[in-house]
Amino acid sequence: MPNAHPASKNTIMLTMMPAVFVFLWSTGFIGAKLGLPYIEPMTFLAVRFGICVLLFLPLVTLTRTRWPDRWQDWGHIGFAGLLMHGGYLGFVFWSIGLGVPAGTSALIVGIQPLIVGAMAGILLSEKVSRIQWAGLLFGLLGVFLVVAEKLSLGEGSVFAIGLSFLALLSISFGTLYQKKYCSGMSLKSGNFIQFIVATAYFVGMSFLLEDRIIVWSGELVFALAWLVFVLSLGAVSLLYILLRNGAAANVSSLFYLVPPCTAVVAFLLFDERLAFVSLLGMGITIVGVALVNIKPRTAS
Repeated sequence: MPNAHPASKNTIMLTMMPAVFVFLWSTGFIGAKLGLPYIEPMTFLAVRFGICVLLFLPLVTLTRTRWPDRWQDWGHIGFAGLLMHGGYLGFVFWSIGLGVPAGTSALIVGIQPLIVGAMAGILLSEKVSRIQWAGLLFGLLGVFLVVAEKLSLGEGSVFAIGLSFLALLSISFGTLYQKKYCSGMSLKSGNFIQFIVATAYFVGMSFLLEDRIIVWSGELVFALAWLVFVLSLGAVSLLYILLRNGAAANVSSLFYLVPPCTAVVAFLLFDERLAFVSLLGMGITIVGVALVNIKPRTAS
């Protein structure tokens, strides 16, 4: 039997990438819940990205690596990494560390597609159709239904919840900035530069805000390994590939699926039950993402 054509394999891979990305990205909230009882959030992230730098160092030095041609490109890549890693992950972990439930934080960050969809037309000249706007609103409704039972005015402080909103702004503008200025970056050198920036940022924040006390445990080691290899090396690379091959608003719509997926993983790992409303919300969210990703018709 002849092997499949390379183009067909690439098409299959690109088709599967969104589903794989959503699952991997959703496990980041679970990793935070698993590891934060044993370590402070900024220290956790400093160790995580420090390991990423050490893993990438032989890869970029011993293999053929394409580096940015201009100093401006180095700056763009570093700033995008500060938004995508430093701002987004830093504020999410800090928020969860202060008592905000992972589902609530996932819900707040799940509003990201509305911001990206609104700003993509201005900053990236991307057209967002009425059907796509309807999909974005459907997705938002579904996310609210999925985590509605986890929301309570008594969970977390105003400051802690505000940190999740800062994470929302960071990932939204980081997505747009990455799409506009860093789409052509090498995944090896680009990730390495962003990991160095993130490590420096989190080390500084850990010295500024924390005692840097670590209580080593099996749960912490597992969470750290998962976040390093699966999230930082796998999911982030998938996100950049998706941004390179699709519109920012379409890619951002995938974040609507993260809270439902987080709820499913939490059910499997922590026996958190899913109510009928949650299942209904998942269905509405899937419909919303499908609408956002409908290809617009073009005149023949």
